[in-house]
Amino acid sequence: MPRTATWHVRDRCLCLAAQRAARALARRFDAAFAPLDLTNGQFSLMMSLNRPEPPLMGQVAELLAMDRTTLTAALKPLERRRLVRIVADKDDRRGRRLSLTGAGKFLLKKAYPIWMRTHAELDKTLGDPKGLRDGLWAIS
Repeated sequence: MPRTATWHVRDRCLCLAAQRAARALARRFDAAFAPLDLTNGQFSLMMSLNRPEPPLMGQVAELLAMDRTTLTAALKPLERRRLVRIVADKDDRRGRRLSLTGAGKFLLKKAYPIWMRTHAELDKTLGDPKGLRDGLWAIS
């Protein structure tokens, strides 16, 4: 394989660029949320539960593009901290509904302004943040 092929992939690969950007964004938001002992993934998960009615686990997994096993693992530390509640669905006992507890809502309320500030900083550095978001949603 010629070295030029490696450079070509390095310079043109959307997957590599997206992975690098995702890791950099995750580090940035993890650092921002650190004072709350919260990760960016936990923030996104908790925000996905901020609904009038508790969603089913499958609905949350689909929104976050996670499999149920990964979602279950991500929920465990939040459940241990009593930030989320997992209960059987009243109509189908096999289904699980997820909701924020009072403590979870309080923490999310504290985290949201941090997310807003961090996001505003990022938007300033991007040429077209809306176009980028739209493009990412289109392929996911």
